[in-house]
Amino acid sequence: MIISGEIRGFKRFAHERIVMAPLTVLAGLNGSGKTSLLQSVLLAAEASRSNSAAISLNGPFGLQLGMAEDVLNWESKSPIEISFEATAIETATWRFGVPSEEALFLNIAERPIELPKAFSGAPRAFTYLSAERLGPRGFSAVAPVPETELEVGVKGEFCAHVLSVIGDRIIASSDRSHPLYEPTPPRLLKYEVEQWLSEIARPIEVTGERTPGGTVAELRFRAPGSAWVRSTNMGFGITYALPIILAGLIAEEDGLLVVENPEAHLHPAGQSRMGVFLAWLAGHGVQVLIETHSDHVINGIRRAVAEHNYLDPASAVLHWFSDNGDRDEGPFVSTLAIGATGNLSDWPKGFFDQYQIDVAALGRIRRSDRKQHGPGTRQS
Repeated sequence: MIISGEIRGFKRFAHERIVMAPLTVLAGLNGSGKTSLLQSVLLAAEASRSNSAAISLNGPFGLQLGMAEDVLNWESKSPIEISFEATAIETATWRFGVPSEEALFLNIAERPIELPKAFSGAPRAFTYLSAERLGPRGFSAVAPVPETELEVGVKGEFCAHVLSVIGDRIIASSDRSHPLYEPTPPRLLKYEVEQWLSEIARPIEVTGERTPGGTVAELRFRAPGSAWVRSTNMGFGITYALPIILAGLIAEEDGLLVVENPEAHLHPAGQSRMGVFLAWLAGHGVQVLIETHSDHVINGIRRAVAEHNYLDPASAVLHWFSDNGDRDEGPFVSTLAIGATGNLSDWPKGFFDQYQIDVAALGRIRRSDRKQHGPGTRQS
């Protein structure tokens, strides 16, 4: 498991060390450095799986980072350095040289000899799900890899293929059964997916179908007792949540699942339950790193710790990114812990307090209105 990351000279980070846990949550203001941190993880992952002497800044994992001058911190000089400390191995460090400001790649100056499991290149050991996942589609491509290497894809584009191949098989990890069925033998993967998807989005059944010999696959859904319909007849929330659930259930033990905006297109109750799922997953052998703007997701995680006991409090860490207003100093990161009762160790200014701000503002308006029109006046 990765226990910390360290970044030097990359984008907003002149030098920053980030503590990581089985579940690591990144939250905060837009443009404050959360995505840059995720991108540093993706660069290390791509450098690990490539034998090239250079790494492209545009393309891998859907990255569009521009030129070398766009990723080199304004206070730093080459090289860019990204390190991860993991249990049982020495710190793994990647160093990237900048050949020129206009280069569309970085030179890989140094690679670690020993890699954390997440960067080992093993199938399903590292999964990244972009914020721009696929919405409802009639058909999607099949992955040109052996079935043992099948993954859901950066945008969830291979979910139909994965379900068509292994959906009707017993889930590989014996301890990855839904909490309601943990005392019983493992069930089929599709049943586990349906259980979580039904709780997060709506009661639903799902299947993946591929025409024999064809190069495309199709997702079909149905409400219990109804007819099967194509993905295009379902909402975005279901197709955005599906890859997260499926990727988590098939992930390798000690693998890393990175998800941007797991709350996307989900109603508030679904966002909360997504937080519960991610915390449960982190308590069952998969390290989870998420970026979120949803207090509902965070509250779901807090409930998973305090109410459901799916995750030990020490196994979750939350980093709040805020902009200190000084471009040269980079982001300001506050690290919060979740207590045994779901309490947070701190509540920094600006930390998911917009609800209280808005309600207080509306209260002031109502009080002012009563003073102006009298207590008996009702405004629609």
